[in-house]
Amino acid sequence: MTLLLAQISDLHLDGTDRATRRATRVMDYLRALPRPVDALLVTGDIADHGAEAEYEEAARILAAPFPVLPCPGNHDVRQAYRKALLGRPPGSGPVNEVHHIAGTTILMCDSTIPGRDDGRLDPETLAWMHTTLDGLAPDTPALIAFHHPPVELHHPLLDSIRLESPGDLAALLDAHPQVVAVLTGHAHTAAASSLAGRPLIVGPAVTWTLRLPWEGDQFADLEQPPGLAFHILDDEHRLTTHYRVVLPA
Repeated sequence: MTLLLAQISDLHLDGTDRATRRATRVMDYLRALPRPVDALLVTGDIADHGAEAEYEEAARILAAPFPVLPCPGNHDVRQAYRKALLGRPPGSGPVNEVHHIAGTTILMCDSTIPGRDDGRLDPETLAWMHTTLDGLAPDTPALIAFHHPPVELHHPLLDSIRLESPGDLAALLDAHPQVVAVLTGHAHTAAASSLAGRPLIVGPAVTWTLRLPWEGDQFADLEQPPGLAFHILDDEHRLTTHYRVVLPA
């Protein structure tokens, strides 16, 4: 069965009209598609300050007739994220969740280090990832999603706050050939690379777009429209990605 996923990232909801309008525009677009997506991945920085009110707004905006699968980013706060977005008791440990969608296993992982902008897959998360993937049948495709890109994307600011110790992730990928690709956010720019021979797909941001070093000194382009990615996983377990921007109606 062909799987159709959408991915959005870096909403940075902060109570302002601008952030709310941009996130709402993207969700209205996705809800109006002639063919609904099988699931929506939201790869972190859902809130800007990690306040409960920001997650309450996110829960309203992200409500959809298809599954919405989030993971936290460096702006998110685990306790408020759990309570106000997921409706679960607050806790301080990593927020890791596995989902089974149309024959594909999707690991939504927590790569955050509380109080810091860079990322890490800590021992608890890595152990959970290994155990989850070990439990899959060899022919079950899997996707791994988290916030921080594990490779350099050739922007000095972004590369200073990427995922640390990417070798741990590379070793996990080597041990689990059923992982088709790794999906991240955080970069505020659509990008594609690879790690351990697997595609690494970086989703664009909803809130603003990163200017690359050769595009100028101001790193935040506030005028670009919000972006999203569509991922198609076909019967041969090949992933194809298309990027879109969502213009005002």
